[in-house]
Amino acid sequence: MIEFGHGTHVGLRREHNEDTYQADSKAGLWLVADGMGGHEHGEVASAIARDIISERIGAGDTLVAAIREADRAIIAASECRAGTLPMGTTVAALKISGEVYQVAWVGDSRVYLVDSGLQQLSRDHSFVRQLVDRGAISEDEARSHPRRNEVTQALGITPAELLQVSCVEDQIKPGLQFLVCSDGLTEEVDNAGIEAIVMRRDLSAQECVDQLIAAALAGGGSDNITAVLVRLS
Repeated sequence: MIEFGHGTHVGLRREHNEDTYQADSKAGLWLVADGMGGHEHGEVASAIARDIISERIGAGDTLVAAIREADRAIIAASECRAGTLPMGTTVAALKISGEVYQVAWVGDSRVYLVDSGLQQLSRDHSFVRQLVDRGAISEDEARSHPRRNEVTQALGITPAELLQVSCVEDQIKPGLQFLVCSDGLTEEVDNAGIEAIVMRRDLSAQECVDQLIAAALAGGGSDNITAVLVRLS
């Protein structure tokens, strides 16, 4: 049995919500796409990603193939808009099929596994992640780095031949939870704060999502906030 909660909020400093998401237990697909700030029509790019990935998964494509098809669709849409900047979006997606889960992502939207604690399954495609991996800065320093929102991979922006669609998969088991979210959540709420909420089994999945969004708003709400929590029982 699968229980899930979902929600999105424009935040406290943005005029438009460029995040979109999908939560479809019938298809076994949950995803978050975060339209790129600074690029025109980020909300269009994220919506294209959501729709094309959902369509291709429904047609039987793998998650990675579906994301690559979404990239092509966003590039094509950008090329039809003469005189505008390219549209871009990150994406993080969870697909559950049978006894296996698969997670794929581009950019810095994230997927966490929640078991005995919180574990980040995705690995940000970002400038500060590269710095951390090289040992140039610490994880704590990355959270306040002035270039922390700079992604190195994005649908519609990264040339198709250079696009990295990262993917991990494993067996599912009862009791697992998955959190898919945009950086509007992780920018304002650290891992300990997220874990404290999603580990509360006295709350429904939807109540956890509502509390996550409330915590991000209380932390400043500097960006659009989107979260999807999936629970297996």
